[in-house]
Amino acid sequence: MDTIKLVINHVYNFVPEKEILSQADNAIAANKALHDGSRSGNDFLGWVNLPSSFTEDFIREIEDAATVLRTRCEVVVVVGIGGSYLGARAVIDALSNSFDWLQHERKDPVILYAGNNIGEDYLHELTEYLEKRQFGIINISKSGTTTEPAIAFRILKDLLIEKVGKEEACKRIVAITDASKGALRTLANTEGYKTFVIPDDVGGRYSVLTPVGLLPIAVAGINIRKLLQGAKDMEEATGAGSSYEVNLPAIYAAIRNELYKRGKKIEILANYNPKLHFFAEWWKQLYGESEGKENKGIFPAAVDFTTDLHSMGQWIQEGERTIFETVLSVKEPEEKVKIPHDDANLDGLNFLKGKRVDEVNKMAELGTLIAHVDGGVPNILIEVPKLSEYYIGQLIYFFEKACGISGYMLGVNPFNQPGVEDYKRNMFALLEKPGYEAETKAIKERL
Repeated sequence: MDTIKLVINHVYNFVPEKEILSQADNAIAANKALHDGSRSGNDFLGWVNLPSSFTEDFIREIEDAATVLRTRCEVVVVVGIGGSYLGARAVIDALSNSFDWLQHERKDPVILYAGNNIGEDYLHELTEYLEKRQFGIINISKSGTTTEPAIAFRILKDLLIEKVGKEEACKRIVAITDASKGALRTLANTEGYKTFVIPDDVGGRYSVLTPVGLLPIAVAGINIRKLLQGAKDMEEATGAGSSYEVNLPAIYAAIRNELYKRGKKIEILANYNPKLHFFAEWWKQLYGESEGKENKGIFPAAVDFTTDLHSMGQWIQEGERTIFETVLSVKEPEEKVKIPHDDANLDGLNFLKGKRVDEVNKMAELGTLIAHVDGGVPNILIEVPKLSEYYIGQLIYFFEKACGISGYMLGVNPFNQPGVEDYKRNMFALLEKPGYEAETKAIKERL
């Protein structure tokens, strides 16, 4: 099988090749630490060898649970926030027909998402849609008490029971949660939901290759075996003993950190395929939550080209030179569409007649890369042979491994997220949650 490729010659004007090579020892030491657990966050390294650890029984259990939901449901709602839904949505959107959800006759359930916001209108519109359809729920929460998914699940569970009765509802709910503790585990055991475990040593943003991501992906009709194989092959290629020259995540991590030292504080992940929009959203959480701490870290942003060239293109071309781009390029699209001839040629496009749309897209990609490099924006190019389960699996593991290496090279723990608790404490205090009486008093005095 082919593999994803890393093209880095468009950073040499900004970081000399010898400087990138000089970081080889640091990058490889960081990679080794991910395997031997010798640095901070070593209690959250379960994802490192995850792809190679899957058994046939485990994969079949995921597939069997997916079949139950696919058989019983027209719609399956994935309830979760952050890593509990972004990975699954990234893969599903990348590998699904963009308009399949509009079809009346479908072989795969429509996958919808809830619990990733506290939008009252959104929840009302979702329940209104579900009232007319046979639906099921995949509830993903380690504790079962995270505010956004807990609210959504309570509302959707009540609706489902009202529609089909408690016995049938319990067959259409799958809980992915802690192995032994927490509110969702207690409820699942009491009600008899089918359950899968979120491993203790895998953080949410690294969990797409656990049941958290695999079950929704399988329900959507996507081949999780091929996805896992791609990730496994990337795992093997970047093992503890791999050399810097062939370890693509290590090279990427080293370049990012060298650019950061030179004042490139913002990384823009750009793609030229609209199917990759939510892949970029997953990437933003992975890197933002892993590196943004101790007043350090590259700010992860994302754009969809060529769309955003008509909105953000000016800033990227001539704004403050604190940015670099990482471009996701899909070598070969799944389908072929050619531009037709038009006798009137009022739009002046006959010079493109007979050309594939992707050829125009690739020239836009190349032209933009040249323009941005000339404008002072370093560019890293990641070429994906095509959007398939196998290559998306490779890409997921590539970014996860690079994130761990990059965080260690930056000098932070890439596996904790202490800052995300601050807003929760304030919200609970303002809502007068029991146990937060002192915080409620203090915040009210401030206001």
